[in-house]
Amino acid sequence: MRLCKVDDLKGTEILAKDAMTLEYKILLSAGTLLKPEYIEKLKELNVREVYVKEKAPDTKEVVILKEEVEESFRSKVKNILEKHTYSHNENLIELCQTADTIITNILEEEEVVEKIYDIKERSSDIYEHSINLCGLATIVALKMGLPQQMVHDIGVSCLLHELGLRYLQVPYENRNLDELTELESVEYKKHPVYGYSALRDENWISECSKNMILYHHERLDGSGYPLKTTDIPQECRIIQICDAFDEMICGIGCERTKVYEAVRYLRNNKDIKFDGKIVDIFLEFTAVYPAGTVIKTSEGETGIVLYQNRQYPDRPVIRITKDRNGMAVDVVKDLAEYDDLYIEEVIE
Repeated sequence: MRLCKVDDLKGTEILAKDAMTLEYKILLSAGTLLKPEYIEKLKELNVREVYVKEKAPDTKEVVILKEEVEESFRSKVKNILEKHTYSHNENLIELCQTADTIITNILEEEEVVEKIYDIKERSSDIYEHSINLCGLATIVALKMGLPQQMVHDIGVSCLLHELGLRYLQVPYENRNLDELTELESVEYKKHPVYGYSALRDENWISECSKNMILYHHERLDGSGYPLKTTDIPQECRIIQICDAFDEMICGIGCERTKVYEAVRYLRNNKDIKFDGKIVDIFLEFTAVYPAGTVIKTSEGETGIVLYQNRQYPDRPVIRITKDRNGMAVDVVKDLAEYDDLYIEEVIE
């Protein structure tokens, strides 16, 4: 709240404290909208100042690709991949240009590598997943300062990495692999091989991109598939981390999880399944609690995430809507300014 001169009121403010006379008689109660006629009355009664609520800022999402742009890319990728049949790859060449267009779109944003992005759970749509993976991996590659050709190869492999899933009849949407039958699980784990094999003899896609398609489910500890290799090139490690995260929040080959749960999974598997340095780079720009997330604080307050703090992905600015006693309030708190206040849980 802030102390405001009555002469400066615009007629849209809300009282934060009761407005009183010099004799402490309540004129207007806290929470009252200060309409123009109320302001005139306060002036008549010689009330000079009142406490008003700070206007809470609107929720501000920061996304890698704007919704309409993302949808246009999704439609294009979907149209190309759905026309594809095994070993007929003519139309797939167009995805090279699509990858470059996505990368260019990202590069056009100001301070692209300095932002924290709000990434939210979605449906298990492999085309949307491929677009989002391209965005995530591109940001990582840019933050790592990789050469332009490598960024291009990463983008192409992202758009094609789930090509092998189009050859399967296995139900993988929002299901953990251990819920599949043994035969289904074995078949599902072949999809990187199917995708790689379909493109192995093509000369319009680099060997680097082909390997990323084949390796995107491998892990540093040998627990991945289909090869169970631990000798994994850097660019493949980027795809693995971004893909594991995005699959978790959209439910491909696993049950859909919250963003903070996927973040926790990556943190818990740093230097075990995933390259720790790349995980750290990924988490630098990934909001643990995306804008719009309803949360409960360590003080028992209920609130909503408004926007992110650039230097603190897990310390956003929040609007408190209920205090610890369940009473309605409207207070904005920047968690970066509190040492002993944090988000305790996400409310479904």
